[in-house]
Amino acid sequence: MTTDGKQLLHFVFGGELKDLSGTEFRDLSKIDVVGFFSDYASAVQAWKAKAQATVDNAHMRYFVTHLHRLIDPSIDHN
Repeated sequence: MTTDGKQLLHFVFGGELKDLSGTEFRDLSKIDVVGFFSDYASAVQAWKAKAQATVDNAHMRYFVTHLHRLIDPSIDHN
């Protein structure tokens, strides 16, 4: 998805958390970089595939980050 001709860059990554109630990773050297995506729908599809593949590990979590919001905070779209 784009807005005004700009890419809406998303980043998907994950890893094992130290505690289920937080977002601190157990080992940063083992972060799984899934990839960068030009739209939210593609990022969610990748996130969902990784989350389902690791469902047996309760401490494993994957995240979708909206990199376009860090690059240009005025953009308020997924």
